Order: sequence, then structure tokens, then C-alpha cells
Amino acid sequence: MKDTHKHRGMRNKLVELLEAKGIQDKKVLNAIRTIPRHLFLDSSFEDHAYQDKAFPISAEQTISQPYTVAFQTELLQVKPNDKILEIGTGSGYQTAVLLHLKARVYTIERQLELFKKTRLFFNKMHYRPKKMIFGDGYKGLPEEAPFDSIIVTAGAPEVPKPLMSQLKVGGRLVIPVGTDEQVMTLFVRKSEKEFEKKELGAFRFVPLLEDKN
Repeated sequence: MKDTHKHRGMRNKLVELLEAKGIQDKKVLNAIRTIPRHLFLDSSFEDHAYQDKAFPISAEQTISQPYTVAFQTELLQVKPNDKILEIGTGSGYQTAVLLHLKARVYTIERQLELFKKTRLFFNKMHYRPKKMIFGDGYKGLPEEAPFDSIIVTAGAPEVPKPLMSQLKVGGRLVIPVGTDEQVMTLFVRKSEKEFEKKELGAFRFVPLLEDKN
């Protein structure tokens, strides 16, 4: 699969749609315009890659719709060299967006099949997160904390406490909270004990699963 002139034209149209839906961060829009999303999908979905829709990937997971990726990324206010923890690598598309913004990305995936597939894909595409880990995103990554920001790409019934504690003061956690439908929630850490919380509308995500052992 190649990235063609036609693909680039479709991405330009997608960016126009995202702008119309209210995405304003030019760097985020430029990432969406640049990254070949069709390569992150199974080839049978290639024709649909630049529609603003979520699509199935392996292990009963989905690649989030571009608007959701752009919306969550915009909330993070990514600066070059930010240290970001991503919970739910999935297809790697969100990871690629963060890497495009020059963040240092630590990403965790709990589905082994998906972890292996995406790791191979990253190698092939020369995407280089700082760490790609097979494990339980609920626990975060305490040995690498604190993080400038944390992004969760699956719906969490409640906010995992370890993620709150691994955020640096001033840091931002973007997480969809809820069971059937999720509310996109932004936490900004104001001090050791204090978090500011904003709720930013309803979204739908696959569930964030926790290892119970």
C-alpha cells in the first residue's frame, strides 16, 4: 500500500471537515493532513480511511474516528519534547499523531495480538515511541512518571487512580469516562492534591479493560 496523491487529497478534505467541526489547533490538523491513516487500517477498509468514522481493527478493538483523535490531542496542548503516556496503543494512529507533534511517547497496549502487529508496523514505518509496552494501562507506568500529559483511548468506568498520581503538576489527563457512553473528561493537576476537572461532551469508545489478577 502506498500513499498517493488521491490519499493526500482525501486527507485535505478530512481536515476541512475537522475544522468545520471545531478543531482549531493547526499543528494537530497538520498531523492529520500528513499521516497516512489508510496504512493503519486493514486493506479492506482502505477506501473508508478518510471518512470521519471509527473502524474495526484486530482483537475487537477500533481505530478512533479522526475527529476524536484530533479532539483528544487538542486537549493535551502538546509541546515538543512533552513526555506523554498513552493508554491503549491500538492501531498506533494516535501514537503517530503525538510523535508528529514531537512528543516523547510511552504507549501501553493490553491486547497481545494488537501489540505485536502494531510494533511490527511501527518498525516498518519508522515510528519511534520512547517505549511500547505490553501491559495493563490501568496501572500506568510508575517507573517513568511523572508525565506532562496522559491520554486514554478507551472508555474507563472510572478514572484509574494511578494515572492521576503519575501526572506532573500542571499536567493534563484526557480520558473518556463512563460505561455505555463516555464523557470526554480533562483533568489538570493544579497541585499535589488538587485537580481541575472539565467535562467536554459525549463520545463512544471500546472499554478500557483492567487485569484483575
